Amino acid sequence: MRRARPGDVPRGTGGISHGRRAVGEERALTSVGAGVDFDDGQAGHGTDTARETDTRGEERVQSKLWHITLSVSGAEAPLKEVRRGLEQLAHDHPFLLTSRYANDHAEIRYWEEARDLHDAAAVALRLWGEHRSSAQLPPWEIVGLEVIDRQTYHQRIAEGYGPPPAAPVGVHPF
Repeated sequence: MRRARPGDVPRGTGGISHGRRAVGEERALTSVGAGVDFDDGQAGHGTDTARETDTRGEERVQSKLWHITLSVSGAEAPLKEVRRGLEQLAHDHPFLLTSRYANDHAEIRYWEEARDLHDAAAVALRLWGEHRSSAQLPPWEIVGLEVIDRQTYHQRIAEGYGPPPAAPVGVHPF
């Protein structure tokens, strides 16, 4: 799964090796395309069953962009530490759009690329716990999760419902 802001160009072309290489054997680099639904400017505006056929004639499900809002809460922590932790998380993972925080709760908003809602939610639910140590985040619990597709996000914004667009980008107090 690739985490990105809408419209970003795919990063990295490095292949992953799961086996041992022989001495002197070079690792081949490969590129992975972002998919038709990602490049045509209409991502999230087609059907929910976007599919394509690969070079072997096999059908595979395309990934979609999902807007994630993750809410965490817990015991009070110094505001400077909360902000520093969220800034470190945003630095380590530039796919984050915006974070808002107080001394006892925070909200993180970003775009996730995933095959379906279940995959996007699973990745989002792991985000805080997996990066708690590396970003020195407070030991808070996840208290809320919203996962919506790109079309729903834009429809809500156009109708004046839901949160305003994630701007300004960055880490901000509530």
